[in-house]
Amino acid sequence: MHINFPLLLVIAVAVTGLLALLDLLWLAPARRRAVNAYESSAPVVDPGTLQRLNKEPLLVEYGKSFFPVLAVVLILRSFLVEPFQIPSGSMKPTLEVGDFILVNKFSYGIRLPVLDTRIIPVGEPQRGDVMVFRYPNDPRINYIKRVVGLPGDRIGYADKQLFVNGEPVERELLRTVADDEVPAGHPLQALARVDIYQEQLGDAVHEARYKKVSQTPPAREWVVPEGHYFMVGDNRDNSNDSRYWSSPDMPTELWGMVPDNYIVGKAFAVWMHWPEPKLKNLPSFSRVGLID
Repeated sequence: MHINFPLLLVIAVAVTGLLALLDLLWLAPARRRAVNAYESSAPVVDPGTLQRLNKEPLLVEYGKSFFPVLAVVLILRSFLVEPFQIPSGSMKPTLEVGDFILVNKFSYGIRLPVLDTRIIPVGEPQRGDVMVFRYPNDPRINYIKRVVGLPGDRIGYADKQLFVNGEPVERELLRTVADDEVPAGHPLQALARVDIYQEQLGDAVHEARYKKVSQTPPAREWVVPEGHYFMVGDNRDNSNDSRYWSSPDMPTELWGMVPDNYIVGKAFAVWMHWPEPKLKNLPSFSRVGLID
């Protein structure tokens, strides 16, 4: 079950705000009138009676208390910065499972909460950005990948090599390591190896992960439509991304390119690492830093 937290937050702000406004315009003046009438008519003013006449209804009291807090959270989350947790290894080695990241919500424009309509253009996604967006086939789910293709680009992928507008993405082999995604006890565990490359996409220099032996998507080429972005995970052989775009000749593929109105924001920093949020497993801050 996916909870639409932005919608719930907007509703909570609206309800608590209406309660605060109701008290400001009607209930509080009514209480003051009742207190004034009592004080002018009672021979002896009873403090207990005054307190009872001036007491806010419990619902209004809660609404007035929570409204400023919820409003600040809504503004921060919708227009400035939103936290996310990385649930999968599709962005390894850049991001690990359990990384808690911060996402800049205004890098690509100010958007209305819930509707995600851009009302103030600020900037556009750039090739190499690490971007959070809503999954094209289920917008209730947030994904994170790297921007490889911009509108109008021609993107190719063949033999574990990315191509942008006919040119291979520049890369350099850094090291070869054991594949930590192969389960312990697997017959091929000792032989499974991974190549770590340094790649450059636009101005972004980052690491990408390629298994020595794996099934890869067939060689294909795509043209990115206007208003869309081609997204690929840094863990190239273990990432569900735009390389699996449905087409008439491959009807079983279920992914897609990301439309502009599905963009959430630009991931820019890791602020904590906690793969299993439990009391016995304390969070780590060893991975704190900016995202390449």
